[in-house]
Amino acid sequence: MTSILPLSHRSFLEKTLDILSQDSRIHTLLAGGSLIHGGMDEFSDLDFVVVVEEDSYTDVLASRTAIARRIGPLLSAFTGEHVGEPRLLICLYGPDLLHIDLKFVTMSDLDRRIERPIVLWSRDKGAIEERLDRADIRWPNLDPDWFEARAWIWLHYGAARALRGELFEAIGMLAFFREQVLGPMLHRRAGRPQRGVRRVEAFGLDQTRQLAATIARHDLEAVKASLVAAIELYLELRADDPPHSEVEGMPDALLRFLGSESGNSQGALKSWTK
Repeated sequence: MTSILPLSHRSFLEKTLDILSQDSRIHTLLAGGSLIHGGMDEFSDLDFVVVVEEDSYTDVLASRTAIARRIGPLLSAFTGEHVGEPRLLICLYGPDLLHIDLKFVTMSDLDRRIERPIVLWSRDKGAIEERLDRADIRWPNLDPDWFEARAWIWLHYGAARALRGELFEAIGMLAFFREQVLGPMLHRRAGRPQRGVRRVEAFGLDQTRQLAATIARHDLEAVKASLVAAIELYLELRADDPPHSEVEGMPDALLRFLGSESGNSQGALKSWTK
């Protein structure tokens, strides 16, 4: 497995294995991310899951930054509350920059996973593999109703900020919409786990450049055009797997609000607004 890693990643992994295996509080080291999804290259992160002995968990969690410093030249680290994962320590190592995620869990936390990790090392590999065999492993794909309930509110927010002149905020909302809605729906169309906009280019998911059309420069008309492009792409992707019910009056009401009820923008949407 280590043969597929770039040299810097392989060296870091080997050092991590050596140091953590000497810590009696640590039971197992697992890996996820690109190591199991494929596409590992020099720009990839390393995603480690550190399985800690139950009676040592509080102690290890309190000393996790010190543990991170032991395994390499740590430049900076912070915990993952912003992604709802306080057990996660997000690390940057240097001087040759390398991003490492260290997620500290106990054995019972392995019962529900979003992916099946690789066992890099364990004090009892058989027990870990058996636990993972029994685990409920499901990627958290979202259903059509989740997208429909949010899409028009988020698009309206972007339109309102644009019309007020808050173009940076509107551009930010377009990026958010790509990450939360359009990217996952493009992955859905391809039969892949919904992973935001990760590897959209690598998998050729935007060959029509419709997603690219939602990227706007700092100009009101450009932002409005990108919002219309986002509406059009959402409607097309929605048709792949429609929600149980559609938000009433959309997209017409949003197009009127945006001032795009005539000209090329409306023409592009005619097939969806009949």
